Amino acid sequence: MRGELKDERVEAARRDLEDRTLARIHGDFARLVYLAAMRDYNTGEYHHEGLSQRYTSKSACSAIASCHREVFRRLISCSMGELVEELEIYTRSNGAADVVSTWKWLQPFKVLVPLECSALTARFFALNVRTALEVLTFRQRRAVQNPLPA
Repeated sequence: MRGELKDERVEAARRDLEDRTLARIHGDFARLVYLAAMRDYNTGEYHHEGLSQRYTSKSACSAIASCHREVFRRLISCSMGELVEELEIYTRSNGAADVVSTWKWLQPFKVLVPLECSALTARFFALNVRTALEVLTFRQRRAVQNPLPA
């Protein structure tokens, strides 16, 4: 949703989403993945059944979009070291065997960008994530080559 409602319902829905859901997700990168997953790729609209029932679909959509932009802003502003740490937290908590190589191949991070994001910022984000994935690949190889003694 391109325009954002500025009313009490949106702010209440945003606080609800932050307090009940986002606070329980460990790391901003994981939060970004969660928020982007609520967006319909055909319409750009965000959907969350619980928020929609409590606040209205329009308020829920605006609240999710606002949270999505905020989490993205924090990630785009962090250092490379912080981004690598965020990705490491996400990959460890994900449970998939080879998240890093899959992400390098499929590049799903490109759909994590909010709609209002400029093309330049989206490219910058993608480049940073690709670089962070390379750092994680290097760390994983080093860990296999030099395992810590038990």
